[in-house]
Amino acid sequence: MVSILVLLASSSVVQARTAYVTDSVDLPLRSSESERSKIVKMLPNGMALTLLGDNTENGYTYVRAENGAEGFILTRYLSSTPISRTQLEAVNAKLATLQEENQRLKESAGNGENAIKERDSLSTELSELKHTSTNAIQLKQERDQLQERVISAERELEHLKRENQALTDNTNQDWFVYGGSLALLGVLLGFLLPKLSWRRRTSTWDTF
Repeated sequence: MVSILVLLASSSVVQARTAYVTDSVDLPLRSSESERSKIVKMLPNGMALTLLGDNTENGYTYVRAENGAEGFILTRYLSSTPISRTQLEAVNAKLATLQEENQRLKESAGNGENAIKERDSLSTELSELKHTSTNAIQLKQERDQLQERVISAERELEHLKRENQALTDNTNQDWFVYGGSLALLGVLLGFLLPKLSWRRRTSTWDTF
């Protein structure tokens, strides 16, 4: 009992360290430094323990379990490093973390690739829009030029129509003049020819 008190007193000045239950078997955490003492808790192999003090004379170490239970355990069953199972679990946990990080990086890379593809697609669409816009401007210019040519052609056609109408009017007027002249000539001939015939007859009678 005295040794327990001494150990407890000395544990307050000893810096807390961590040890691990070996991976051989589950070990009892006892209330005192004796195999006949009460078992406080069975410690599974690989459990991390906080070292509160040790007694090299009888081979026991005073420890605190993860759930806060305190007691004594044989020092020879403690290890300063995690057991292989714990190390494997830690490695597996780290591996899982790395795999998750790798997956996130792949997703980020995939998002980056998608962003690049989207950028390229937008660039292509922009180029097409620029080309379409250029074509639209060219088409508008060509349309305006064609419209001007149509207007000019319509003006020329209207001018030709007026000239044709003027020529037609002049032709009709000339034919009217010619017709009138011929009619007048016919009237004159109709008036003069009988007289000429009468004079010829008169001259013939005079000769007899």
